[in-house]
Amino acid sequence: MATSVSSLRATLLAGLMAASALAVAQPAPQPAPPGGPMPPPAGMAGPLPPPPGGPLAPAPMAAASVSGQVARWLVNPNGEADGLLLDNGTQVAFAPHLSADVTALAKLGDRIDATGWRAGDAGALRAQEIRANGRAVTDQPPSPGALPPPPRPLGALASMSAGGRIARVLFNDRGDAHGALLDDGTVVRFPPHVGRMIGGLLQPGAPLYVQGWGTRSPLGTGIEATRLGATQQALQEVLSGPIDPPRPGPRRRPA
Repeated sequence: MATSVSSLRATLLAGLMAASALAVAQPAPQPAPPGGPMPPPAGMAGPLPPPPGGPLAPAPMAAASVSGQVARWLVNPNGEADGLLLDNGTQVAFAPHLSADVTALAKLGDRIDATGWRAGDAGALRAQEIRANGRAVTDQPPSPGALPPPPRPLGALASMSAGGRIARVLFNDRGDAHGALLDDGTVVRFPPHVGRMIGGLLQPGAPLYVQGWGTRSPLGTGIEATRLGATQQALQEVLSGPIDPPRPGPRRRPA
């Protein structure tokens, strides 16, 4: 009987020692990061790590200045000048509420000097000050606590269409394509994300047909595109959801 008890004790002791050795051989479980998912069990694939890097940050804005003769006004769909094209091909953008002041400051053919900001080698300069004929127009931010200016009177937008060849692709001060100047002088506008979608169409000399809403003014013709394409038969919607005519009223849009 004593021999049997001794044998049983020896067997239990050997089992305990084997279990301890097995526990030491296994790696300790790693705690989950705070707020994150539990790590997958050993031998099972977990989620792939995120790719190195991340979304590209926009280029920083830097001070810049340009000079040249005014070759053309660039108008928005409300009929206001919110930019100009110099004879050397440089695009200058400014706030639309400065339209009357800038167009009174300089006429086509006059030389201007513009200082402002742009990102890297962006296609357009965002002007803070434009000088011509011994005078200057400055885009001053509102004073703290000042009341906003009264709405500018704008004409009603009309359904319009246009077609022709692209004379120049228009850019904003971030380098995003957001419009096109047709060979007949019509300015076509669209949001920058549309410019990225139709980048293959935006080539100087390429045909472009548009339908949308805009105005004709003494400064030129501007259209906000709702449909566009390389031909009249290939027009495609560029705005999601039902297309309603824009309502007249103050509009602030990037140049």
